[in-house]
This record gives sequence, C-alpha cells and structure tokens, in this order.
Amino acid sequence: MKLLDLIKMSISNLWRRKLRTILTILGVIIGTASIVVMISLGIGLNKSMIDSVEESGGLTTINVSSGGGDTMYYGGGMAVSMDASASGSGSNEPVYLTDEVIEQLKQLPHVTVCSPVLSTSVLAKQGAYESWLQIQGMDLEVLDRMNLPLAEGTMPEPGSSELKFVFGNMVIQDFYNPKSNSGGYWQTGELPDVDLINQPLFLIFDTDAYYQSQDPQSGIAPPKKYIGQGIGLLEGGPEDWKQYSYSTYCDIEVLKTQLKKIFKGKVIPGQPTTSSGKPRKELVYNSAYVQIDEMDNVMDIQKQIQAMGLQAYSEVEWLEQAQKQYRSIQAVLGGIGAVSLFVAAIGIANTMMMSIYERTKEIGIIKVLGCNMNNIRTMFLMEAGFIGLIGGFLGNLLSLLISKIINYVVVAMQGADMAGTTSYIPPWLMLVSLVFAVLVGMLAGFFPALRAMKLSPLAAIRTE
Repeated sequence: MKLLDLIKMSISNLWRRKLRTILTILGVIIGTASIVVMISLGIGLNKSMIDSVEESGGLTTINVSSGGGDTMYYGGGMAVSMDASASGSGSNEPVYLTDEVIEQLKQLPHVTVCSPVLSTSVLAKQGAYESWLQIQGMDLEVLDRMNLPLAEGTMPEPGSSELKFVFGNMVIQDFYNPKSNSGGYWQTGELPDVDLINQPLFLIFDTDAYYQSQDPQSGIAPPKKYIGQGIGLLEGGPEDWKQYSYSTYCDIEVLKTQLKKIFKGKVIPGQPTTSSGKPRKELVYNSAYVQIDEMDNVMDIQKQIQAMGLQAYSEVEWLEQAQKQYRSIQAVLGGIGAVSLFVAAIGIANTMMMSIYERTKEIGIIKVLGCNMNNIRTMFLMEAGFIGLIGGFLGNLLSLLISKIINYVVVAMQGADMAGTTSYIPPWLMLVSLVFAVLVGMLAGFFPALRAMKLSPLAAIRTE
C-alpha cells in the first residue's frame, strides 16, 4: 500500500468519528498550551533579568576597584573597601588604580575598552536651590561607546578646558531650597525650579572649607565657587530609575585638571594619602570601567584582574547563579504542564483502542486481502500522529494568545516600565512543542497499533 493511500485512509478514519477526534485533539491542545505557557513564564523571567542586566551595565562589563590592604577611603560618596584577602598576597599595602595599573588592564586579552573612573562629590547651587552632585569623570571615547541615551543636548567633546556635564534623569530631584521646610521633591511631588541645561551651576569642591566658613568664629574664608555647565540630559522621567539616573558625567581629563588646580598642595577629597598624611604623587582612581569582547571571556578576565590584587565584579557572575535558579523554576513549571500533555496521551491511547474495537472486521478484511502488517501499524500510528500534529499546532496558537493576555495583564497592573517580559515564547519552543506533541501522539498509538497487527484475520471477520 502506498504512503499516500495510508495518509488518505488515516484522515478518512479520523473524519468518520468527528466528535471523538475533536475531543481527543482538544486534550492535546490543552496539554500543549499548558506546557508551552508554563515554560514561557520561566523563559520570560530569565529574559527580563537579562534585559535588566543589560540596562545596568551589560553582560560584557567588569567593574574594577582598588584591592589589598585593610583600609577604607571615600570618594564621590562611594566607599571602597580594601581587603587583604582580595589580593591573595597577604600584603597590607593597597593595590591602587593608578595610570600604570590602567595601562596593565588595557593590555589584557579580550579587553576592548578600559577607562578609569574618577568620582567626587561637589555642592552645586543654582538660584535658591542646592544639591550634592556625584560627578564621574570618564574617557570621552568610553562615554560615547556606552551609548547613554540622551533626551536633550549632546555629549562632551574633546578639546574643551571647561567642565561640561551630562546629567542623569533623576539628578534634578535632589535639588532643594535649604531655606524652605517643604522637604523637596519627595514630599511635594514638584520638581525644583532648576534648569540643568540652559543655566550654569555654581560648584563648591572644597566642601569642608565651605561648612567651616559658615561659622563666623572659625575665621575661615569661604572657598571659591566654580562654574559648571550642563550640556546633556539622559532619558527618563523623574522617577524612571536607570543605572545612570543619579550620575553626573564629565571628561575625566578636565576633572583631573580642575581638582589638581583647586587642591594644589592639599589632599584631594577621596584620595588616599602617604603614611605621613601628605598627598600621593600619582592620582588614584575610584574604579575602572572594563569592557570585554564576548560574554564567554568575562569570568576568565575577571579572575586575571583579581590575580593582580584588584577587586573585580561583573554581572555575569551574578547572572550565572540566578540562571541556575531559573532553570529549576523552568523544570518545575514544565513538569506541571507536562501532566496535562500526559493526560492527553491517555486520551489518544483510549481513542485508538476504541477505534480498533470498532474496526475489527475492517482490519480482518485488510489482512485477508494481503495487506502488509507494517502498513496496518503505520496507518494507526499516522492517525495518532495526526491527532498530535493538529493538537500541537492549535495548542501553540492558544499558548501565544494566553502569553499575550498574561503580558497585557501584568503591564496593566504594574506599568510598562516595571513589568518587563513575564511570558516569552521563542520560535524554538513552538517547534519543539509541536514535535513533542506528535511524538507523544505516536507513542500513545503504538500499543493500539501492535494490537491491531496481532488480530487474527478469521476471528476479526467473524466479529459483528
């Protein structure tokens, strides 16, 4: 018997028992949709996590800070702990991030970008408002490659000797009127009357001298104020938190020049000192921004950096641990969905057994006419496979609809910015589920097909 004839007979037999076939297919639809939707929830959570990591710095970025020693210094509002165990040498001498160390980092394999980060805190004033700014000086080339999304203005350009800033979208929230008891934005919900782009800011770098000068009896003159101009504002509303939201970026070379000029002969705030309390000859950076060519090389380079006595952290390190948990969640959710498909398989087996009992005489006649036993088995396996194929295809369509409904409900409840991707169905999952549904159907029809092969032709013909 030709394959085309077997296909026609299989479809014809299913069509003759429409109601039973439809009910059996319905079970496969529900089973396929259940397992796909359950797995999609785990995939969606994992995708949201990866997207969040990408927004917060990416999967190919390593943050490096000074290591070794057992002291702590502060810079730009950031505490950097130097633990002797981090260097592995047991030495109490800190391994500082100097220009020499930055050059060593740049020479490491797979490092595509390496920029020192110099952080400092300044008191900024505009009109009646003031705020602390966390300034981060970085190489302009690296700032461009970070692809920070601008909502307004431009990024700093090389060659300028003036401090020009790019502000995070939430920097403006921290401005407040010290003479007012309103408490600022977080109490009133109203943004302060501050223009970060079109109006200059007056910056006070020597904040210790500034606060001491507030006491008339101290005899200390107020420190000089410097002008800083904002030229760019990053995307986001006043409450849309991003990794850059509270940061203020500028050209690191201009910042270094400004700090050395302001604190000439004195210790720059946030900089470590010699054992005698004097300024060190070389400038020490708070951290380094290191970008690797591929995610697979991140952990290897991170270990090399740690072997240099520096502290290094990457999102990949955390991501690997989190993904182990998400894989466990996916397995549990997939198992729950598989129960439905197992029930559907029982339904397919029951349908095929009932079909054999109803078609016993037909099977006997086919055998008497000399039909090959393998053809009989193939015909019943095809019928079961068609049930799995149709049920799997419609189940995938149903799962896409359910996934969209889930994402819509979550977005409606949490908002588009907070919801992320709750359910995500990649193409490969639909293909695998379709193949799986067909295989389950054929496996469920295998034993009924064997039973049909073993029927005695004479006994089958006598059956009424």
